[in-house]
Amino acid sequence: MWTVLFLLLFFGLLAAGTPIFLVLGVCAATLYYVSGQPLIGVAQIVIDQLNSTTLMALPLFVMAAAFMRQGGVALALVDLASAWLGGMRGSLGLVTVVACTLFAAICGSSVATALAMGTILLPAMIERGYPRSFALGVIGASGTIGIVIPPSLALILYGIVAEQSVPRLFLAGILPGLLQAAAFFCWVWYDAHRRKFPYEPPAPLRDRLARTRHGLPALVVPVVVLVGIYGGLVTVTEAAAIAAVVSLLVSLVFYRGFKVTQTLSVVADGIRSAGTIMLIVASALAFGHWMTQSGVPGRLVEFTVSHGFKTWQFLLAINVLLLVLGCFLEVTATLLLVLPILAPALKPLGVDPVHFAIIFTHNMEIGLVHPPVGLNLFVLSSISTAPVGEVIRGILPFLLLLLAVLGIITYVPWLTLWLPNAVFG
Repeated sequence: MWTVLFLLLFFGLLAAGTPIFLVLGVCAATLYYVSGQPLIGVAQIVIDQLNSTTLMALPLFVMAAAFMRQGGVALALVDLASAWLGGMRGSLGLVTVVACTLFAAICGSSVATALAMGTILLPAMIERGYPRSFALGVIGASGTIGIVIPPSLALILYGIVAEQSVPRLFLAGILPGLLQAAAFFCWVWYDAHRRKFPYEPPAPLRDRLARTRHGLPALVVPVVVLVGIYGGLVTVTEAAAIAAVVSLLVSLVFYRGFKVTQTLSVVADGIRSAGTIMLIVASALAFGHWMTQSGVPGRLVEFTVSHGFKTWQFLLAINVLLLVLGCFLEVTATLLLVLPILAPALKPLGVDPVHFAIIFTHNMEIGLVHPPVGLNLFVLSSISTAPVGEVIRGILPFLLLLLAVLGIITYVPWLTLWLPNAVFG
């Protein structure tokens, strides 16, 4: 009965256009009321769970992303990539893949990556004669790398909800993220030769070295974060604070994308983004607690074990479920809604939670470019004034590549687990 009530209420509120944090909050409150549990205790539970040092990293990384997005870092990375990829057919498309990968390793947000790179590269590609649908497709798809390449905001949330080590999750995302970037790079190179996209003239060596020096400060942030965490010098939260400070300094001193007097405006933008995420997290924590207390996860484990589901069948079913949910929900909502139900079923079925984290986040990547409501589709449509249908046409080849990479990640766990096991044992 509760399941039917939840589904009717959840999808009814979504259809009415209710913000997702209110959808989750209202559903959680209704379920607590119907089941006779006092709501006053829920508030204390949410406050206790929000009082997490790891969760503090989330708004700090969001702030770092805001500084990077508006501070001229994206343009520096584009210059860095184009300095070494000039002379290749379709080089602007290749630059997009490489620059998005580098920017993703700084900001940790797919939407921010697509927005920053789309603003810079979309006009340049159209001016050089690239089909607009292709330009929209490669920018939108490459932007999704930000959700799995560390520091990934989605992986931080996964670590908190599933009680997994965030440094291990960060390491687990590196090889799958690079595999996705390599798949996109190869496709762009092939498509550029097939459709005779233009060449960009190769830059002289002196120019390449100068643009490389100009781009190096932008790479300080991921180096500081990864060396700090895996060198045992700082925690994830401390690394996030350092990333925010370094991002601000790099933006103000080296790239001067905004003036010192505009810093408060950029900070306010970052706070709005972080506040939105934290509201969703708070309401989802209340729902997740009810779900745990209700025994639904235990019944799911019992059902899968008693019916003899093999691990590969379970993972296939979960992939289908997440792809369907990705059509309707954004990343944070899907993760916080589904993970509390699935996490207890992983170990009985022999699924490593770290491996599952990358499967989960890669499904969320696909959701960002999956019609009808992929967030990156609407971001690109808004900055280009192109119809969403045109964006979808451009994204389709990359969507097929994402599904192929999902299959590899799902059934080749070595790709995900080798690096964290090599570092942590």
